[in-house]
Amino acid sequence: MISFEDVRKLFTSPFLQLVSQANEVHQKYHRFADIQLCTLLSIKTGGCPEDCAYCPQAARYDTGVDAQKLLDVDFVVSTATKAKDAGATRFCMGAAWREVRDGRDFDQVLEMVSKVNDLGLEVCTTLGMITDAQAKRLKEAGLSAYNHNLDTSESYYGKIIRTREYQDRLDTLENVRQAGISVCCGGILGMGETDDDRINFLHTLANFDPQPESVPINALVPVEGTPLADAPPLDPFDFIRVIACARILMPRARVRLSAGRLSLSQEAQALAFLAGANSIFTGDTLLTTPNPAFNEDAALLKKLGVKPKAPFAMEMSLAE
Repeated sequence: MISFEDVRKLFTSPFLQLVSQANEVHQKYHRFADIQLCTLLSIKTGGCPEDCAYCPQAARYDTGVDAQKLLDVDFVVSTATKAKDAGATRFCMGAAWREVRDGRDFDQVLEMVSKVNDLGLEVCTTLGMITDAQAKRLKEAGLSAYNHNLDTSESYYGKIIRTREYQDRLDTLENVRQAGISVCCGGILGMGETDDDRINFLHTLANFDPQPESVPINALVPVEGTPLADAPPLDPFDFIRVIACARILMPRARVRLSAGRLSLSQEAQALAFLAGANSIFTGDTLLTTPNPAFNEDAALLKKLGVKPKAPFAMEMSLAE
């Protein structure tokens, strides 16, 4: 059990000292210049009944994002194939649902999972709340990981989302874990939360047992029409501080630079890698928000002397 005070002490340590410590931990548990490339596709966009203050896909906000039907399976597999050809080893699929409902759409998602898994890619989905039975069906279809973010601290959560409880998120994560699926769980910075909220968020994540295998850290992308449209820009040093803390507190996790990378300079991204981040999402869109293009990321990684993570199957053969 990691105490709240231990997390606070770590979080408030001098910035360069914190990054240096995180770098030491990172090199102990991971290949240093090994960055996993992921691609995230919105398979069902818009029309969500939730009221997440940051999300352009919420039906109640006028953001210009129209509700669309679930994508065709063949289109998703084709997109996953292109992502693999571009160097991605993990393919993530997101649906703007509050919760998964059994039926034709879920059956179609299970087919997507199975066929993307057949490509040799790690497969991750984020579909909202799921039951234990649905989690088991996803596992049987070949799902590698399930993403369900805490978003922020439990105490600040009600200021961001009112259409579900924090405990609902924890229950879904428990269903995922019990099904034997890898847990992908992180949050969003820059939504008006305090340092104490960030410390609480990290404290909750670090005390999962077992800890998440994947921790995506997002910077808010303010979208016109949402309640957080006028949120001030996140200080890159605050972003990297959380990255470094996540690396130290969850040493075996893959810490992912997720939404909001366009607001980070190349120098800030390099510092984030130094602080323990070892994954990025590639492609020009993350669900509905802009993201650096493939060629921009390739140029940055080349400049830094960083090699993309080997495919999962290749990693297994190397280990053997």
